[in-house]
Amino acid sequence: MALEIQHLAAAHRFETTVDGFVSELEYNLHGSVMTITHTGVPEQVGGRGIAGELVRTALETARREGWKVVPACSYAQVWMERHPAFNDLRA
Repeated sequence: MALEIQHLAAAHRFETTVDGFVSELEYNLHGSVMTITHTGVPEQVGGRGIAGELVRTALETARREGWKVVPACSYAQVWMERHPAFNDLRA
């Protein structure tokens, strides 16, 4: 599934809409450290890999911007453990 994920930088949020339901990843940014605080996908569209794509997009953005990442959200923490190619981003 190709998702159109928007980075709402001023709101410190990534989001996408699937079947009319908004899924989001929220973060805080202090200097050059992105702390992922929440990943949410409504159960109506769960199980489609949406949360993973939100985390991947956030991490790719962090890499492009030169940020380090703290995965404070449990989902982001587990996702990063399963995708060691992003370990270099850990703060």
